[in-house]
This record gives sequence, C-alpha cells and structure tokens, in this order.
Amino acid sequence: MYYPKFFKRLVSSLIIGGQAINYIFRGKISKNDLFEQLMESGPGSLVIVLITGIAAGTVFNIQVASQLTSMGVSSEIGGLLAVGMAREMAPLLTATLMTGKVATAYAAQLGTMKVTEQIEAITMLRTEPIQYLVVPRLLSMIIMSPIQCLLFLSVALWSGQIWSTIFYNVPPIVFWTSVRSGNVSLTSSDLSSMIIKSVVFGLLISIIACGYGLTTKGGPKEVGTSTTGAVVMTLVTVSLMDVVLTQILFG
Repeated sequence: MYYPKFFKRLVSSLIIGGQAINYIFRGKISKNDLFEQLMESGPGSLVIVLITGIAAGTVFNIQVASQLTSMGVSSEIGGLLAVGMAREMAPLLTATLMTGKVATAYAAQLGTMKVTEQIEAITMLRTEPIQYLVVPRLLSMIIMSPIQCLLFLSVALWSGQIWSTIFYNVPPIVFWTSVRSGNVSLTSSDLSSMIIKSVVFGLLISIIACGYGLTTKGGPKEVGTSTTGAVVMTLVTVSLMDVVLTQILFG
C-alpha cells in the first residue's frame, strides 16, 4: 500500500518522540544539553512572544472593546479578554510563534547533522542520537511552552488594560475586577486548560521538528525542504489538536 511521504515522516517522528519520552522517564537526561536548549526555546524566543502579546491585547481593544463600550458593558472588557486569551489565543499564538522560531531551528540543526553524517558519527561513538539530541529539545519545549504562554497572557492583559483606559476611559480597577470576578471572569480551570494546551503543543512542536530533522535524506537542499515540511506539518497538527483539546476541555 502506498503512503504519502509526509505521512511516513509523521509516523517516524512520532516513533522518535516515543523513544525520547521513554528516555525521559528513565531519567537519561543530559543537564548541560538541556540548559542549552532551554536558553534557545526560552530567552531566545522571549522578545517575539512579548511583542505579539502586546499586539494581541491592543487588537482586542480595537475589535471588541469599542463594541462593548458602545453597548454600555465596558465593565466586562477585562474578563472577556482574559478568558479569550487563556482559552484559545495565548496557547495557539504562542505555539505558532514557537513553531516559527524554535521548530525551524530544530529541524535545520538536526537535518544538517543528518546530511553531513554527524548522526552516524555520534552512533559510532556509542552514543544514542535520540537521547543526546532529541531528549533535551523535547524536554525544553515541554518546560518553556507553558512559561512563554503565561508571559504572553500577562503581557496581553496589561496591554489590554492600558489601551482600554487610554481609548475608552475604563478605570484600571474596573478592568482587573472584571478579570477576577466579572460575569465572564478568568478561573483556575481556564489557566489549567491553557497550561495543558501549551504543554501538548510544545510536545508536538519538538517531536515533529526533531523527527523531520532526523529523517532528512539527500544533500543540503533537503535541509530546507525538511525545515519547511516540519513547519507546515507542525502548524496543521497543532491546529487539529487545538480543536480536539477545546472539545475535551470545554465541550
């Protein structure tokens, strides 16, 4: 039976991810390599996450706050922004940003190592490539994705509050009261759902990016093809998983 190339690579990526998770549960983690990857997926991606969070809070005011103010329910702006961000926009936009910044780096790095036979050299040194290369990247994304998501939410809320006050004269105390205890307010379950989504998305991003990198075949040209394929497959998979998780968590 014929299977499309992208399907074969996706299956291979999932197998590689499963092996990496097995190493993590067995405690076979290099702390030095993990710290290096945490720096790449954390501080290395911080600026773009913060800028996009500010933009998201501002856009919300342009699109939604003006309508709520015209209907006389400006006191609900904070709660609606917080819930919308926590349940959907923060985890999904953060995952998209991490895909563009981190997944491309993972796929390109491992793809280059594959076509230049560095993976074979690692194997000849009796080192398991998945343990050495994939485990730190996967674990760093699991750790940093929810942290980046929380930062995104915090910045978006502060941005929303500032612009609500400037543009629509909503007092800060009214905005934050709405976030905490309005008719539509942010709850612990919303934050828990956001963390769950961000962890799952981070796991998918790292698995697919590393899998595509390690299954690269050919010359340097194929590295670019693998990187592009990893980004496309990651975005599609994350979007579909978002639908599934939303139905499970809020359906």
